Amino acid sequence: MALSLFDAFNGFFEMIPALTDDLKYEVYKLRYQVFCIETGFESPESHPGKIEFDEYDNHSLHYLVRHRKSGLFAATTRLILPDAKNIERLFPIEKYTQFDNFELLKSIPRDIHLAEASRFCVSKEFKKRKNESGTLIGINNDSIEDFSADERRTFPHISLALIACLMKMFYENNINYCYATMEPAWKRILAAAGIYFIDIGPLTDYHGMRQPCVIKVSDVSSSVAKKNPAIWELITNKGRFG
Repeated sequence: MALSLFDAFNGFFEMIPALTDDLKYEVYKLRYQVFCIETGFESPESHPGKIEFDEYDNHSLHYLVRHRKSGLFAATTRLILPDAKNIERLFPIEKYTQFDNFELLKSIPRDIHLAEASRFCVSKEFKKRKNESGTLIGINNDSIEDFSADERRTFPHISLALIACLMKMFYENNINYCYATMEPAWKRILAAAGIYFIDIGPLTDYHGMRQPCVIKVSDVSSSVAKKNPAIWELITNKGRFG
């Protein structure tokens, strides 16, 4: 009998909150590899310590996805929380993109229940298709021979595991709405799974062409459960975080 997506993925990978300085260092190191070396979205010269971090990391939560057998960190994301010292401080999306869906934004309270998903990336070691090697979530052929066929079948779901990490952070921190700047292809993939980010502005060249979006967290679990129960199990930990 074939394993479910939930059991197969969790058999090969684990999702780890970066709560210690050592784990945060792994977050910043992986981000440097992806954003500075693999994609060129950030300048290596701006990060001489070969770690990538910014002023938002001090009021962010971080997660890692780790390959169990090798111990390699496959992916990371962060959730930028409101700055407790300055609740009106702008999120990155508000600084670097333009908004035009003002009617929707007026309905979203700007308080401790709003956050931004950010620095969403997967290491090249866990990608498959060469033509996607310069993207944050694509997959290429590098080092693919190091993994079994069963492991490789789970690789496309690493990005969904990062959504699971975000869902856990939403749940544990009482986040009702989440901003994100989305690659159009990734936004379409998420919509096919029942995760509907809503456009709030035009495409902007910000780490590549990206769309400023927002999502209502309470809508995610029900819409994914209707469209794809297997993905619902993965991103909500079988309903624990949704």
